[in-house]
Amino acid sequence: MRWDSVKEMNCSVARTLSVVGERWTMLILREAFLGRHRFDEFQQGTGIARNILSSRLRDLVRDGILDRARSEGDSGRVEYRLTRKGLELYPVLIAMMRWGDTWLSDESGPPMTLIHRVCGAKTAPDMVCSHCGDHLTAREVVAIPRRPAPAHARRVERAERRRATR
Repeated sequence: MRWDSVKEMNCSVARTLSVVGERWTMLILREAFLGRHRFDEFQQGTGIARNILSSRLRDLVRDGILDRARSEGDSGRVEYRLTRKGLELYPVLIAMMRWGDTWLSDESGPPMTLIHRVCGAKTAPDMVCSHCGDHLTAREVVAIPRRPAPAHARRVERAERRRATR
């Protein structure tokens, strides 16, 4: 199976990976969530080669994760801003960060601390049940697949999703 064909799979994880699964993409998004907006800021924060960064930014704009616009003010430089679709990737990034903090930190501990702006306290975001508020773990959740739609209905659904993101 070709990598770019995962977006056609009947699997939300595979479809998400078709957008953010390239190894530099989440690092670019990390920089965007840290408040970086310009090409040179992304390049400096990630160390990614300029040609690859340019390609990844173009893909993120195409996929509706970032908007590309001229900055306000005198410079008129190009800036990249997270869209609503992009902002909704925050829990994915934080889950990756928490896993890395737990399993890959060195003896000095995690490289970053999260502070909740509202109350000012250090925080460790957690997955909770949207119904009862209990902490969720993999062993406490059952995933029930829906019945596959007929092939024609899936094609129509994909086309509608693509139109909605433009």
